[in-house]
Amino acid sequence: MHIGELARKADTPIDTIRYYERLGLLPAPTRAASGYRQFDAADVERLRFIRRAKALGFSLNEISELLALSKARNTDMAPLRERTAATLATVEHRITELERMRKGLKQLLQQCPGHGELSQCPILSALKEDAA
Repeated sequence: MHIGELARKADTPIDTIRYYERLGLLPAPTRAASGYRQFDAADVERLRFIRRAKALGFSLNEISELLALSKARNTDMAPLRERTAATLATVEHRITELERMRKGLKQLLQQCPGHGELSQCPILSALKEDAA
């Protein structure tokens, strides 16, 4: 199949597919005599794997590790579990930071009446004083 069909089947933009090729997340495809890239069902599954992993918070480097681990099917699953636990810890840290930011933004909004002279805006004052 050509890259457009791969993009449709994997619900992935063509530019993203090319980017993943450059990073080595997708193997270099074979080329037809015309020069067009030729992909197969394994490439669709690999792209879907990448998309699901990204949706769960894995970075592209981590996904590369996961793909390498998935090739070694007869080895112990401990490294895969450890990688997943590390990603969970990163996601939980991000959630904590987002909750802190949410609280700060809510406080700023509560302080601002939403009308009046901009120079009197409590949001701008707080940001200038690093009080957020």
